[in-house]
Amino acid sequence: MSDALALRRDDFRPAVLPTASVEGFAARIGSLAIRALYREVALSPKPGLVSPADSGSHTDMDFRTFVRSLQSLRDYFPEIARVGAASPSFEPLRQLGVAAEAKMLQATGGINTHRGAIFNIGLLCAAAGALHAEGRDFAATDVCVEVTRRWGAAILGSASPASHSHGAEVARRYGSGGARREAADGFPAALEVGLPAYREALRLTGDPQRAALQCLFALIARLEDTNLLWRGGPEGLAFAQWRALDFLAAGGVAADGWEARAQQIHREFVARNLSPGGSADLLGVTLFLDAL
Repeated sequence: MSDALALRRDDFRPAVLPTASVEGFAARIGSLAIRALYREVALSPKPGLVSPADSGSHTDMDFRTFVRSLQSLRDYFPEIARVGAASPSFEPLRQLGVAAEAKMLQATGGINTHRGAIFNIGLLCAAAGALHAEGRDFAATDVCVEVTRRWGAAILGSASPASHSHGAEVARRYGSGGARREAADGFPAALEVGLPAYREALRLTGDPQRAALQCLFALIARLEDTNLLWRGGPEGLAFAQWRALDFLAAGGVAADGWEARAQQIHREFVARNLSPGGSADLLGVTLFLDAL
């Protein structure tokens, strides 16, 4: 059986969230998370990013690497939703994330495929669990606000000045806020850029895949993507944003010939070794929030 087929069929069914047990709710939230992340990696053509078609600007991973990673995370998202229902401090959530990252790295042979998703969508699952436990109805904005209200200060306080991650190095070099600032602020790029772009493109085209690609280009155009800064510096970031803006100005996915233009931008990103991984992370967040 292929890696893709090994993922449970139920992971990709449209979800109707139950209101009864925390256990059932957590299972459905976990299913939404996996489904959003699968949609993100399966999308093509994504400029510089891994897809079923090719590995983009990445020489150490491919689509099958991402599927193995998703399989390793299948239990993490329901678990962090269950823990979130107990209204914990940030530390238990951080520990779950550390354990999930270790499982991911074991599954991928040490390759970071979903560190951003473990952090971002993990926090959103925990916030959804907390809101559900309180018996509250909620939508995307409520979950994002809950992340800020409950754990925003701790998220920023947990960053180590001595960290040697790419994001930490970019923050020191260019003053970029990165993923921690985005999460602590309640995911404004996903709410203010990603969701409107996705929903408008879906209204225009009726095609969820084209809408997701429009969302990605909108995020690349607006986000100070730390992965682009790491790989290309300010010049690489400016180039990526300019090409994304050019795609959107030409009508994006609603225009004739959109796919050929997207493929051309993909080739340009690969030629420059650019990969908008931060924007891809927030595409996954956007798809998850839309499903809520």
